[in-house]
Amino acid sequence: MRFFILLCLLILGSFIFFSFKKHAFHTSLTEMNYNAREKNIEISIRIFTDDLEKVLSLENGNQKFIIENNDKNDGFVEKYIRKHFNLINSKNQKKPYNYIGKEESKDATWIYLEMPVNESVSGSKIQNDVLMDIFEDQVNIINLSWQGDKKSFIFNQKKKIQDI
Repeated sequence: MRFFILLCLLILGSFIFFSFKKHAFHTSLTEMNYNAREKNIEISIRIFTDDLEKVLSLENGNQKFIIENNDKNDGFVEKYIRKHFNLINSKNQKKPYNYIGKEESKDATWIYLEMPVNESVSGSKIQNDVLMDIFEDQVNIINLSWQGDKKSFIFNQKKKIQDI
């Protein structure tokens, strides 16, 4: 009986310890969907909230950031995303996009963008080096839906920019 109680306490203690441990991998997920009616690409970027807080802190003189809904951090988030996420057209120009906002959800933050598109993305490139400035093992995944075609891209330290 004593062994059973000790075993239960050990399992419970392990569960509590590991539930508070930071995630062991660094990844982001981006969904890019072409909306033909609106003639834009709707972009959603999912980033672990603690990683976003860390990079914003490092980019801004170690100022402490807490990402929550309705906070005052949108300007910092937008500035960081514009630096690390871009669509580059065939003329080697960054396509402008609108920062819509962010939404914190459990352990992740969703960042929303809209990019007006008047031309094909054929011959364009995507830059996605979000969080690669602080994590060597960062992997960013993009799923792109364009006029019925779907493509996926995996970005890492060796591949920060890719052809569409």
